[in-house]
Amino acid sequence: MITLIIIIITSAVSILCFRGMLNINALKFNAYDTLHRNQWYRMLSYGLVHGSWGHLFFNMLTLYFFGTVVERYFQAAFGHSNGIILYLILYVSAIVVSTIGDLVKYRDTPGYSAVGASGAVSAVLFASILFEPKMGIYIYLIPIPVPGYIFAPLYLLYCWYMARKNIDNIGHTAHFWGAVYGLAFPLLFRPDILHHFLTQLGF
Repeated sequence: MITLIIIIITSAVSILCFRGMLNINALKFNAYDTLHRNQWYRMLSYGLVHGSWGHLFFNMLTLYFFGTVVERYFQAAFGHSNGIILYLILYVSAIVVSTIGDLVKYRDTPGYSAVGASGAVSAVLFASILFEPKMGIYIYLIPIPVPGYIFAPLYLLYCWYMARKNIDNIGHTAHFWGAVYGLAFPLLFRPDILHHFLTQLGF
């Protein structure tokens, strides 16, 4: 339920921006404006807007499939009400946490900006891997699912490498820290989940 509400709100705000009914420039993340003009709301609002229909669709589709799974796991691990609250806190806080690296890196670069919920979606995806490490994950057009415990380190390595190269307009740093945060967040409240994770892998 929470996942669907997030998808509806995010899609609505993004579509309003696409149609020019909301000013995307006022909502997107900009490290310079955040720090030097005290527009701290940008560290959250950027997660509600997207650069294109494809960007929005891919993020929300990924969130739908993995978010509903994580919701159920959180409710099982923390109780129904607490699980819902913690899941919502995970998603919202991941939007902020995932962009801290870029906030530091681009603090004096007025021209740099970013949009999209990818950092938070990465957090949800990696939280699902923590609970179900053998879950199959499809990568683009590859027809064979990759187990989560294999996908996770490859994804982190890829994000780290691409962030260092800085050769495209994708927020790889946000993806990286969002993913790491998604692993760490559940463990802060239930460290024994790590034992469950290792047991799933046969340790």
